[in-house]
Amino acid sequence: MLSPKRTRYRKAHKGRIHGKAKGGYTLNFGAYGLKATSPERVTARQIEAARRTITRHMKRAGRVWIRIFPDVPVSQKPAEVRQGKGKGSPEYWACRVKPGRIMFEIDGVPLGVAKRAMELAAAKLPLQTRFVSRLGEEE
Repeated sequence: MLSPKRTRYRKAHKGRIHGKAKGGYTLNFGAYGLKATSPERVTARQIEAARRTITRHMKRAGRVWIRIFPDVPVSQKPAEVRQGKGKGSPEYWACRVKPGRIMFEIDGVPLGVAKRAMELAAAKLPLQTRFVSRLGEEE
């Protein structure tokens, strides 16, 4: 699973995901992509599950690019612990995804295969997405 080698701070504020993506909203590598249409936090596990789904459906043909990286530590308190006594310890890594962000790109497979692979990957993610292609055909 993806996680940073090192970070400046061990714990991060929760924060809110405002506005649209400032960058990463165009296809740069592949011919087809999966674009976020709603703001959400995507965990490293969800990214990995989506990646596996894409590569499996493509039968390891073509190429996959992951355009997001989980760099935010998410902390949790253990179950049945009383309030207070400080913040919980970091449990997993997440990525804040804004609307318009391209999350995955693929190339080297036909349109039908690419579309189905992205549909299957979208089912693994907690946000609304849409299939985009270089040909300008959007779903």
